[in-house]
Amino acid sequence: MKTFDFISFPTNPGVYQFFDKEGKILYVGKAKNLKNRVSSYFRQQHDNRKTQVLVNKIADIKYIITETEYDALLLENNLIKQYSPRYNILLKDDKTYPWICIKKEPFPRIFPTRHKIKDGSEYFGPYASVKIMHTMLDLIREMYHVRSCSLALSEESIAQGKFKACLEYHIGNCKAPCIGKQTQTEYIQMVQEIRQIIKGNYTDVARELKKLMLQYAALYEFEKAQAVKEKMDALEKYRSKSVIVGADIHNVDVFSIEVEKETAYLNYLRISNGAVVQGHTMEMKRHLEETTEELLSIGILEIRSRYQSESTEIVVPMMPDVTFPDLKYTIPQRGDKKTILELSQRNLKYYILEKHKQLAVKDPEKNTLRILEGMQKDLRLKELPRRIECFDNSNFQGDYPVSAMVCFVDAKPSKKDYRHFNIKTVEGPDDFATMRESVFRCYSRRLEEGGEMPNLIVIDGGKGQLGAALDALEDLNLRGKIPILGIAKRLEELYFPGDPLPLYLDKKSESLKVIQHLRNEAHRFGITHYRKRHQKGLIKSELEEIPGIGKTTSEALLSQFKSVKKIKETSLTQLAEVIGPSKAKIVFEYFHKKEQNLGK
Repeated sequence: MKTFDFISFPTNPGVYQFFDKEGKILYVGKAKNLKNRVSSYFRQQHDNRKTQVLVNKIADIKYIITETEYDALLLENNLIKQYSPRYNILLKDDKTYPWICIKKEPFPRIFPTRHKIKDGSEYFGPYASVKIMHTMLDLIREMYHVRSCSLALSEESIAQGKFKACLEYHIGNCKAPCIGKQTQTEYIQMVQEIRQIIKGNYTDVARELKKLMLQYAALYEFEKAQAVKEKMDALEKYRSKSVIVGADIHNVDVFSIEVEKETAYLNYLRISNGAVVQGHTMEMKRHLEETTEELLSIGILEIRSRYQSESTEIVVPMMPDVTFPDLKYTIPQRGDKKTILELSQRNLKYYILEKHKQLAVKDPEKNTLRILEGMQKDLRLKELPRRIECFDNSNFQGDYPVSAMVCFVDAKPSKKDYRHFNIKTVEGPDDFATMRESVFRCYSRRLEEGGEMPNLIVIDGGKGQLGAALDALEDLNLRGKIPILGIAKRLEELYFPGDPLPLYLDKKSESLKVIQHLRNEAHRFGITHYRKRHQKGLIKSELEEIPGIGKTTSEALLSQFKSVKKIKETSLTQLAEVIGPSKAKIVFEYFHKKEQNLGK
């Protein structure tokens, strides 16, 4: 790696470029202060391996000074698109989204297209949802009679009578401008209204339509007034389905962002008159240690450029690291703008969830690693929780207390490692002492046998159960060596040792879902064993109630005949073969006398 002298580097905002020894561009970055930003790469040890590899490859550095940091962001964006450096963020968007085109013609056609041509035509979009685009086109066709033919109409050719009216005219879908039934002025006025609807300016269009309807009504032209009213009804029906907040929220861009280890997701909504008129989610592949604020700036620039946004207000969850001139940023805490930000965030979460489902099918190992890395981050663990063990207690008023331990390996149940503990030292309903005994017995045996220890222990319960488990680990000299937490059922609080305040994870968090699955599996496994033990205890107690029959005789009978019902049906001779003639006679007479008494 070459060493650099940063003394002469400028402190201005600008863009820097890293090159390898062959002169190939490795990375393009922006900076508020070029000297500080570039020198920081060489002053510190980087946790991210890709960053360290990049620094080792740098052989030359070039920079371009700009007036402002915003200019630097624009220049950085252009250079990344031009050179596609290996270590820069990759904007993943391999789809070609459709647009609505208003063709530059004397009688403009309006149609969907995936190809923009620089011929002066107007393009609105792109539409991430084809369904939304076609809904808009259906509304336009319902309200207006736009031509669908591709004839080269002009006032001259129409005057010369070159065309004939087609079927669309005869069935009422077109007013036949091709034969002069509709003037160019009327047609252009219609297109102007359509343009406003596509832009989301429903209120302005509705106001003009109402004004026109009243004018027709005043002139007693009721058929024309009714036709305008039908347009107003269609527009209101569409608008009512689209509006999510007050109509005073107009021409606003909304952005939300979610960052994972290697990928960032950015959702964009455009709000006009309280309705969502555009929406899109973009993925950004992270290559270095870009912050969430940096990624948000890059995403906003890219999306606004792509959608040709002219909004003067941006609603965001946090301030980006570069502010755009002449734009107002809002981080809402309540009200309608908070509502639309939450809508964007919900869209983003559903998108990410769908991506994760696809990944789980396509690459299960990579999906598992992603889940474990998420748990490591959410639960503040030093290593991946590849092996997690969870404890739960079961008893009824202190009778037949049992504890269950279930094990998950790579976030999936490992049933061969499940264990039951019949509690031996606890009398009465003492949940804390039961937890202490089960944890102590589990890991004392593991230490004796040299078995594998977990990366995380989960205790079903709050502070009390967690404290009891910690006491057991303390006795085994394991406290602080194995991460441990407790999960309380009521609000799904997560308690950590020494922290009085619980951690609340998002209810849709995959980390919480894994812990809930662990807890539920431990409860199922424990309660199943408890019921078996309880049932067996009831059977034994019924046999032991017979005068002269003790625990040993009861167990011998159950071992041979499996149930009390079969013992009742067994002959005296068969009973005698198992427990001897004298005790056999006692058992036989007890059940037969009981049946006779019940029959009276």
